[in-house]
Amino acid sequence: MREFTGRKVFFFTAACFGVVIAVNVVMATKAVSTFPGLEVANSYVASQSFDADRAAQIDLGWTLVPDFDPQTQQLSLSFTDADGMPSEITKLSVLVGRSTAAQDDLRPEFQRVAGVYVAKAALAQGKWMMQVEAIAPDGTSFRQRIDLFVKG
Repeated sequence: MREFTGRKVFFFTAACFGVVIAVNVVMATKAVSTFPGLEVANSYVASQSFDADRAAQIDLGWTLVPDFDPQTQQLSLSFTDADGMPSEITKLSVLVGRSTAAQDDLRPEFQRVAGVYVAKAALAQGKWMMQVEAIAPDGTSFRQRIDLFVKG
């Protein structure tokens, strides 16, 4: 067995630290390059009306049930009021995308069919998130973020 000198210890330690630093640089670069962006421009300003907005949304009494059919590539959203009847919506905006990257984001165009909003959406297998915003006839916003799992 050969002698383990100071030079060998230095190179071994430098190589270990080099691997750790290289992995950290790669992971930080991937994290920054896939960051989809900010939710709100100023979180303090958004927080000032949060409780009032939440109370107004709860007062609507709406329930949202999403569904996705992988055979027909059809996404459907069923909004019902407290009585179980379809809710009246004046405007609907939906962002569908992956939680970690923005390149797969899409905004499907929904049509109301028999009280249910339906749209074509080519969603691959995996976890998707939907940010739904619907406006009631009185101007009240209904916002909900939903996780959607597409099975292959």
